[in-house]
Amino acid sequence: MNSGRLRVGLIAGEPSGDALGVALIGALRRQVPDVECIGVAGPAMRAAGCRALYPAEELAVMGIVEVLAHLPRLLCIRRGLVRHLLADPPDVLVGIDAPDFNLPVEARAHRAGIRTVHYVSPSVWAWRQKRVHRIAGAVDRVLTLFPFEARFYEHHGVPVTQVGHPLQAQLKPADATAQAAARTALGLPASGSGALPVLALLPGSRAGEYRRLTPLFLATAQWLRAQGRPCHLVLPLVNQAARTAVAADLRRTGAGLSCTLVDGRAQQVMAAADVVLLASGTATLEAMLLERPMVVAYRLAPLTYAIASRLVRTPHVAIPNLLAGRAVVPEFIQQAATPAALGAAIAHLLEPATGTAMRAQLAALRPAQTDDPAERAARAVLEVAGWT
Repeated sequence: MNSGRLRVGLIAGEPSGDALGVALIGALRRQVPDVECIGVAGPAMRAAGCRALYPAEELAVMGIVEVLAHLPRLLCIRRGLVRHLLADPPDVLVGIDAPDFNLPVEARAHRAGIRTVHYVSPSVWAWRQKRVHRIAGAVDRVLTLFPFEARFYEHHGVPVTQVGHPLQAQLKPADATAQAAARTALGLPASGSGALPVLALLPGSRAGEYRRLTPLFLATAQWLRAQGRPCHLVLPLVNQAARTAVAADLRRTGAGLSCTLVDGRAQQVMAAADVVLLASGTATLEAMLLERPMVVAYRLAPLTYAIASRLVRTPHVAIPNLLAGRAVVPEFIQQAATPAALGAAIAHLLEPATGTAMRAQLAALRPAQTDDPAERAARAVLEVAGWT
């Protein structure tokens, strides 16, 4: 065991990274109580005592075109962060997700002799696979959330630890009792007795996502209504900006729709639903663990999609399909995401036999329970730091 105080550099780029970061800080402190954490931190990490050189909110940008608009500011932050790390190096640097920002920082730190870890694999198995060589040269260890990611790195000889996804321990299947409790908590009518089926709409947490997808999702609800399959819509909103944007879309195109807006509580909304229509992303894992039938849709900015579509090497984007290696849940991307296509898929899942069959397939995808992912991640970080 080393003497002195362990110093861990952390870089989190968005809310999901902040959540992983604060859990990692807690797990590190349970093993090394006086650990010092510094870096790019979100609000939860800052509240946990991580000294923020920059706030994580400065890095929360998605999409090729969108990143270009913020590139000068991001490069300025990256240069300042590298200068600090080289002038006052930590024992180990952990970049959490945000690979386009973190990997260059990790590479520069690694060349300077700082031990580095990348926590949450970029989608290197799906597109731009040659990045694995760049990752191998930038980090001492990759920490992955899913088994198929770890297998990819093992195949390429990159040191890897599969730590698991924290949602796995947090979310249990939403059986009929849990669904009824969620509906009561949200003020929704109980199922049966002529009540409309509940359709949860989750058009994404980023502004670009919900601005592109909310009108499409509402048009899908209107298509279902026109086909004699009306649903009660429930939309969880990530913040006031999302509420304002969704409310404006409802005024424009929501005539005749039955709808409830909810501040936050996305997991509870999914648990209450008969079917979930959602953007591709972590929410598809949440819906899988809750065993809710789902339809996945995604639209990118046209230029971003034109570039990405030439680079992607996987037929699937939804996490359940990636875990299964086949199409378990229907996906509709870019031009394929139309109200009629989405509506028909939802109507199919509202049939009792179809919905039950999908719930069984989602249940089979739940990974075997292991110990806490944050504890596994902390042990790996300490191993890389030489603190064991």
